[in-house]
Amino acid sequence: MRKRAARYEPLTVARLGDLLVGADETRRWRLVAEFLEEYRWEPSEMRAGLLEQEPSPTGDEHWDVFLAALAEHVAAKDARGAPPWVETRSLRRFWFPFNTRAARVDAVVHAPAAFRRRGVYVSAQELNVA
Repeated sequence: MRKRAARYEPLTVARLGDLLVGADETRRWRLVAEFLEEYRWEPSEMRAGLLEQEPSPTGDEHWDVFLAALAEHVAAKDARGAPPWVETRSLRRFWFPFNTRAARVDAVVHAPAAFRRRGVYVSAQELNVA
């Protein structure tokens, strides 16, 4: 009997959140890069569906807020509004995921608005490389 091949489904932000649980920082950034790559390749009319479901908590508030900023950021790049769940997530203290002097300066100057307003300082370039 022949097995059916698994059907491809792009990574959603909710599934990304699940995958971040317990992962080390290197793996987390690789998963973010994978999400961004898959998001870019999806037809624009399908992309909003990748952001709709709110991710469960990752166990790290920084990453929970990062996911909200990421969802808002990619939605804005598609000229659409962010899903409602992103509004409840923000940090009380700034977070610089790449915490070197040069990275901090770059992030303060170049962090996308969706990240800045939530207290996550990551430059757009770091997102493109992720």
